[in-house]
Amino acid sequence: MKILIATQKPFAPVAVNGIRKIAEEAGHEVALLEKYPGEAELCAAVGDVNALIIRSDKVTPAVLDAAPELKIIVRAGAGYDNVDLDAATAHGVVVMNTPGQNSNAVAELVIAMMIYMYRNQFTPAAGNEIMGKTLGVQAFGNVGRLVGKKAEALGMKVKAIDPFLSEDKIREGGAEPAGSLEELYSTCDFVSVHIPATPQTIKSIGYDLISKMPKGAVLVNAARKEVIDEEGLMKALTEREDLKYITDLMPDNYDLLKEKFGLRVFATPKKMGAQTKEANINAGLAAARQIVDFFATGSRRFQVNK
Repeated sequence: MKILIATQKPFAPVAVNGIRKIAEEAGHEVALLEKYPGEAELCAAVGDVNALIIRSDKVTPAVLDAAPELKIIVRAGAGYDNVDLDAATAHGVVVMNTPGQNSNAVAELVIAMMIYMYRNQFTPAAGNEIMGKTLGVQAFGNVGRLVGKKAEALGMKVKAIDPFLSEDKIREGGAEPAGSLEELYSTCDFVSVHIPATPQTIKSIGYDLISKMPKGAVLVNAARKEVIDEEGLMKALTEREDLKYITDLMPDNYDLLKEKFGLRVFATPKKMGAQTKEANINAGLAAARQIVDFFATGSRRFQVNK
């Protein structure tokens, strides 16, 4: 079988070498497409491909139409909204992610962003300490639980909410359950967002929730930019001069936000959550192993489409 690694943001060379080793030892061929300009180049490369490993690369219906031999796509990471799942299912293509492989990298970045904003982006003015403050975690999965554990180790109180977990499960993960989103936002000094972008969550975090946050609160988004209602965010920041927002996903209106709110807003220049050598390697190798298992045994353990 032919496996294509297609990454506009390339894996580290050690990860590529590891993927190649895993695949070739199982009898598969590996091809590489890196730093390609856009969809046309990806379409041209997938014509004889049986498996595809991607990162944040977009797999559209056009890409799937161009890949008649494709059987499986593995997104090296947790999120998979860059793959058109309905089109993949219609083409008979299995789509998987690699949950948990990037979790620690994202969790560490969240803690760093919290401190960065509480210290006024490291400008000379006096900042605040996060010890003794309350962190709210919206979605208590792999990343959310790690964020909570790291925050607790730094002396913070942790609350969490997750529609897929019982209150007992949240307590087992080390957090106090919040009764509602409104409670989470209104009682926490920080709220860290870890929800996926779905029709139900897109623009779900806006003025009504953000404006309820306590004085001096910070909203942290290392999930997806689409879940933030940017107009509602701007309205809340305009009315509440004490609130702050930091994100690993540059908003569409970032220039305007920076112009209006200065040090109260910060976005990383590109998505940095999984940008560590360790996460890069872990996710790539996991993707390769899942593809090998799929062709050897039919395993669909991490399938995300039906």
